Amino acid sequence: MKVVRVVLLIIGILAVLMGLLWVGQGTGLVMWPAESFMLADRKWAVNGAVLAAVGAVVIWLVRCSRQR
Repeated sequence: MKVVRVVLLIIGILAVLMGLLWVGQGTGLVMWPAESFMLADRKWAVNGAVLAAVGAVVIWLVRCSRQR
């Protein structure tokens, strides 16, 4: 069961990081890569915020289940 928690924790962390990147690209704060279709597109900022929130919930659930 510990392996599942570690995998879920890694997935949650990656989801938060990817979501923050999408927010940065969608708002135009991160203009990398230069040919990306996501740059300055508000839809990707919203998608990134949702992905980061889901990742944060996964991390929170994994950490709470560890305390039981």
